[in-house]
Amino acid sequence: MGCCELDHEHEEHGHGHEEEMSLKKIILSALLFAAGIVVEKFIAPSAGDNVQMVRGIFLALYFGSYILCGLPVIREAVEGLSKGKCFGEAFLMALATIGAVAIGETMEACAVMILFQLGEYLEDKASDKTKDTIEELLDIRPDTACVIRGGKEVVIDADDVEVGETIIVKPGELVPLDGIVSKGSTMVDTSALTGESVPREIGEGEEILSGFVNARAVIEIKVTKEFGESTVSKILDLIENAQGKKASTEKFITRFAKVYTPIVCILAVAVAVVPPTILGWNENFRTWLYRACEMLVVSCPCALVISVPLSFFAGIGRGGKDGILVKGSSYLEFLSRAETVAFDKTGTLTKGVYEVTAVEVAEGCSLSKDELAALVTHAEYYSDHPVSKSLKNFHTCENCGKLTVEEAEEISGHGIKCIVDGKKVLAGNKKLMLLEKVLGFNENIDSEKKSAGSVVYVAVDGVFAGKIIVSDVVKENAKSAIEKIHNVGIPTTVMLTGDTKDNAQAIADSIGIDEVRAELLPQGKVEEIERFMGNRNGGTVVFVGDGINDAPVLTRSDVGIAMGAMGSDSAIEAADIVIMDDNIENVALAIKLAKKTMINVKQNIAFSIAVKVAILGLCACGFVNMWLAVFGDVGVCLLTILNSIRLLKKK
Repeated sequence: MGCCELDHEHEEHGHGHEEEMSLKKIILSALLFAAGIVVEKFIAPSAGDNVQMVRGIFLALYFGSYILCGLPVIREAVEGLSKGKCFGEAFLMALATIGAVAIGETMEACAVMILFQLGEYLEDKASDKTKDTIEELLDIRPDTACVIRGGKEVVIDADDVEVGETIIVKPGELVPLDGIVSKGSTMVDTSALTGESVPREIGEGEEILSGFVNARAVIEIKVTKEFGESTVSKILDLIENAQGKKASTEKFITRFAKVYTPIVCILAVAVAVVPPTILGWNENFRTWLYRACEMLVVSCPCALVISVPLSFFAGIGRGGKDGILVKGSSYLEFLSRAETVAFDKTGTLTKGVYEVTAVEVAEGCSLSKDELAALVTHAEYYSDHPVSKSLKNFHTCENCGKLTVEEAEEISGHGIKCIVDGKKVLAGNKKLMLLEKVLGFNENIDSEKKSAGSVVYVAVDGVFAGKIIVSDVVKENAKSAIEKIHNVGIPTTVMLTGDTKDNAQAIADSIGIDEVRAELLPQGKVEEIERFMGNRNGGTVVFVGDGINDAPVLTRSDVGIAMGAMGSDSAIEAADIVIMDDNIENVALAIKLAKKTMINVKQNIAFSIAVKVAILGLCACGFVNMWLAVFGDVGVCLLTILNSIRLLKKK
């Protein structure tokens, strides 16, 4: 492995060889080495006059062993020197072992190279486990699709299917493209995308996403997105490119390695030259050169350079298995330091499913409740806001089909204004009524009782006509989710919403939210997030939203988490972390994972530095041999890698 960088591509992972050193070569090298020891230690002492011949035999065995394991290392060291990279691991190992051979320590030089290559082999296997886990996540995108063309079923590349075409998915097959079920109904396994083990039923007219597994019946799907824009393609792109955004800890380790390695090499040269110059070259040079070679062996910072990024990579892989997609290791680091978690209300803490609980006609208004509801139903027809949807579903009557809607305009953060059956209708919040200077509104609003729910105020032809009260449904696990977030060490939770203060506070009190900021426009949410960011005490501010209407605040916060937004392009674009299902409890799981990842990173850093510094000191003082120096490099690197992949285990 290169000493100052980690390459995550499987074919390039390892010691930088053109091919990974095979286990067979390592075993053969070890057998030659063992044979050399037998000849030197047990045959040579009783060889008598043949001692020189026997000596030649065990030296030949040692050199054969060394060449098998060491030649690729020496070749890489030479290539590195030709490119100006003189502090790579190959260079350090080659220099140290050649130095050992020069002073007659051939057996130890051979042992160092064998153990080094064995360590590299085991490191590769340990690292590949993490890589394989990530690749399991990538194995959720089928390459082909069965499309209906000319009345026939044709299997083609999924990338060639066009929007609007109909594809057929049989039981047991992966859904290749996003679309709407046009025929049939089935149960789908969403675990590959969401981590949710419970199958979901999907029928005609419902959205189905690529990456789902059809578990029961044949269905036909009308494609709504091209292959490259499908949910699974975007998810895989996030996973594959997650390491592109490095955490500050990773960047520090890379910079540290570039400074640390040359310093240690200079110290090794000093150890080899300065003491013999002072004490005399004849008797002391061999001893101090041996110590310098030990320092070169232990000096490579690969345990840091490899294990730290691998910890983040393993954390991202573990999150992917749980349906938590992290765009980069930097976001895990930021999330681990979270001190404030802010939530959008609608669709995040609540289901976004509204129920009309009351219709109140203003005093002096000639409309009946039914007529008022009919006007509002039509006024809200073109809006996609959850409250609007509940109103559209609430009212139908024989006159509804005769009413016409014209000049509909949605005013962001305020409501709707339009003309219904010739009447100018306003439906929205207080701000809309005040903005349009509705007659009679102030008098009525001053005397009204507080309402437990969202209030839609209605004006007809510029005169206040009444209000409709709509209540949102809080998610069943919202309270437990907030408790879990507090339990993982988050001191402050906040609700940011455009809802009324009374309704927002009632919901916050029921689920344990600490602070509420209500009646906010999208820009107001950004300002509130910035206020929290300005008052933080070294931690970070996290925002959790539905990813559709909250793109600005998701982008502005230190960490933006999109909830339940598998099909939302804006969520994937704006959020730093995407929770694939609608389970708000996974926010606490994501924070817990981030904290575990950072603990793992710190463990690797502390262990690597402590052991290397200790062994370097012992080497300089002559208290250890080359074997312990090998442990200081290969052993420490392997132990930190094994520690990193512990994150992949579900706990």
